[in-house]
Amino acid sequence: MSGNFMKYLIKINLTLLLLLTGWQAPAQRKGPLFRISKETLQDKIKGGWAGQTIGVTFGWPTEFVYQGTFIQDYQPIPWHADYVSEAMHTFPGLFDDIYMDLTFVEVIERLGVHAPAASFARAYASAGYELWHANQAGRYNVLQGIPAARSGHWEHNPHADDIDFQIEADFAGLMSPAMPGAASALCDRVGHIMNYGDGWYGGVFVANMYAQAFKSNDVKTVVGQALRAVPVQSKFYQCIADVIRWHRRYPSDWKRTWFEIQRKWSAEAGCPDGVFHPLNIDAKLNAAYVVLGLLYGNGDFTKTMEISTRAGQDSDCNPSTAGGVLGTMLGYSKIPAYWLDPLKKAERLPFSHTTLALRDVYELGVKHALQHVAENGGRISGNIIEIPQEPVSPVRFEESFPGHFPAGKVQVNSTRSDSVSFRFDGKGFVLRGFVQKLSRSASDKPVRVALYIDDQFLEEFDLPLIAAHRRTELCWKYSLAPGAHRVTLKAVAPNPDYEIVAREAVVYQ
Repeated sequence: MSGNFMKYLIKINLTLLLLLTGWQAPAQRKGPLFRISKETLQDKIKGGWAGQTIGVTFGWPTEFVYQGTFIQDYQPIPWHADYVSEAMHTFPGLFDDIYMDLTFVEVIERLGVHAPAASFARAYASAGYELWHANQAGRYNVLQGIPAARSGHWEHNPHADDIDFQIEADFAGLMSPAMPGAASALCDRVGHIMNYGDGWYGGVFVANMYAQAFKSNDVKTVVGQALRAVPVQSKFYQCIADVIRWHRRYPSDWKRTWFEIQRKWSAEAGCPDGVFHPLNIDAKLNAAYVVLGLLYGNGDFTKTMEISTRAGQDSDCNPSTAGGVLGTMLGYSKIPAYWLDPLKKAERLPFSHTTLALRDVYELGVKHALQHVAENGGRISGNIIEIPQEPVSPVRFEESFPGHFPAGKVQVNSTRSDSVSFRFDGKGFVLRGFVQKLSRSASDKPVRVALYIDDQFLEEFDLPLIAAHRRTELCWKYSLAPGAHRVTLKAVAPNPDYEIVAREAVVYQ
């Protein structure tokens, strides 16, 4: 019997055995594939990290200086040959957009692309850097034992709709090239640590813009496709859809669209620092400024930087996001030398609170993107990466502060070591204030307090004295029965070495 015939019999018998045992051939790839070379992928990932670093540096002197107004054309915004290095040495905290991202990048490097939400939460909650707004509220919640999936929820976090995750979602998009579903899934794990509702959608939208920027060279396509990931019934979707519509109506006048944004979308309902104040750190408003820069910049890096910065409010984070998305779309090699040369001088400088410099981040970015592609059914064959394509699907709908509208403020102005009390009429409140030591020798042990509403005990919690662990506001409660209420915050063990400083309460009807 010939050897070839024996091989044939073995093949037939093996096939019969596999069929009898229920084995099935692996499914073949279906649908379209997006192909990109490793060199192009690397260039785009470098462009994304470079663009956001350039943007946050450019906006350095303007952050929250222009609240409710744009920066006039005649007002110069500095930029020079050593500007990035100067910023990193002079004000390392400016780069919170970047080092927060890098905290999550380091988790992925240690635990892989499927690292659980709790690992991301623990990493940033235990980091030593300063945080504000939703990030700090989420950190406090994590340190107090609230699960990562709930620490950004509006009932636990008065800053749930703030910009925080929107400015930190870059990493999720940069490691999800042309994979919007994968970007959204990663945002679900990380974004709810500090945000919810429109605050979470800001990150989903940004990550999806990055994902789209790998495969499209048209800004309008990148923005429009990314918006499909956001539920249409959300205010975030409606705000960005309005900006797109106004751009079509006023294609050469970004200031006219800026005025339309102010007229319809500048009201603040959540952030206690922004309600009844010109400051607005709401995710959707600042995302509107990002889109304003991208659409009216139309692929021009300089115009995009100028417009997204001159729109005001969080005017370092917004050009950082716009610059990151556009840098990904253009690639590192096509960022104009005017912007790129000062960055190159700083690429070996580690960011604050991390050992990573940009040159390290570039390498990790490519490594994690390739891992994420492989985990999501992609194939790397030599120099070519093939990525299965699926339509963009909206994430689930959620809403922060439903039915709550700012109705006024109650001036409390109380400084006591034992208790704070005030009355209000409404269905919710946020009491702004802090605790402080009156003696240098006093310990940093948190002050334990109990919250009573209408003389009924509600909860007991800590007010930490360490700034990195602080509670963003003294206390809050939403969804009460509408009407008159009395709020009392009592120290469980009053100590004359400490005092509770209560400023004012934001009241909701």
